[in-house]
Amino acid sequence: MTNKYSVTLLPGDGIGPEIMAVTVDVLKVIAQQCDLEFSFQEALIGGAAIDATDTPLPTETIEKCRQSDAVLLAAIGGYKWDNLPREKRPETGLLGIRAALGLFANLRPATILPQLIDASSLKKEVVEGVDIMVVRELTGGIYFGQPKGIFTSETGEKRGINTMAYTVSEIDRIAKVAFETAQKRKGKLCSVDKANVLDVSQLWRDRLNAMASQYPDVELTHMYVDNAAMQLVRNPKQFDTIVTGNLFGDILSDAAAMLTGSIGMLPSASLGSDRPGLFEPVHGSAPDIAGQDKANPLAQVLSAAMMLRYGLNEPLAADKIEQAVLKVLDLGYRTGDIMSEGCQAVGCQGMGEALLKVL
Repeated sequence: MTNKYSVTLLPGDGIGPEIMAVTVDVLKVIAQQCDLEFSFQEALIGGAAIDATDTPLPTETIEKCRQSDAVLLAAIGGYKWDNLPREKRPETGLLGIRAALGLFANLRPATILPQLIDASSLKKEVVEGVDIMVVRELTGGIYFGQPKGIFTSETGEKRGINTMAYTVSEIDRIAKVAFETAQKRKGKLCSVDKANVLDVSQLWRDRLNAMASQYPDVELTHMYVDNAAMQLVRNPKQFDTIVTGNLFGDILSDAAAMLTGSIGMLPSASLGSDRPGLFEPVHGSAPDIAGQDKANPLAQVLSAAMMLRYGLNEPLAADKIEQAVLKVLDLGYRTGDIMSEGCQAVGCQGMGEALLKVL
């Protein structure tokens, strides 16, 4: 029986349309091989949406996403829109779609691929074998807390305010995702907070401790965020699954990403209580190389694999894509960001063609 899925594509800005095109070609081949059927529909988000509709997240886009089984996003933003008011910026569209779909859990893997170990800026013995999953809370914390804004105080001085806030239910649901993710991995969960200074972090730590007894097969530890940042660089192999709030997760997941040497290789998944989930590469829109066939499409392709695994429960199709990526790297194909001596330089389309050939 053919499993049929509706996928909303958000190509976005910069290199987004290029890497999305490669990924759709890969998914079409995978569909034939695994007896799947995809119906794709495109929608606007970010700068492309601003140019067309004067808003970074049109209502039509939200509706298309809600009615699909999964959402595949490429990249948003660019210098062109940097000076717009905050509510009009591309990034506001990204925050908006996460909130509209109730996506509270962001899964960011940072895995050292043996073929690319020399691309890491850290010593081989430090990063060899690193396999980390960062589970970041996505719809609470300082990015969404109220009050926020720039206000004029009684003295006439301007004052900027953002509020870091978490409720018990927000903490418990992200903790559940993190414990269950750790169960599927090596059974080690490190919760990162700043409980020595922040009351919101103390509540976070209390709730994680309270829930730990429900997961006797998971070893829970705690670490302050400043120490965690240091340990990620000093001894990343000590980590398996990390769970943390929105702000700390934003920073630490990028730090973990760079252990691998190129942010151009890393996918992510954003999940809610029920689908659709949102799947996107962690890199930006790279406007400086847009339209030049220089982009690395592999993070987008691997995001499609995460979509198949976590969003559509098609692990065999996900495996096929991930193995194809490894095979292409084994054959020595490299885009500019991961190029090393003795390898064959290809562009975005060339990498796509190599993937299709392997598949």
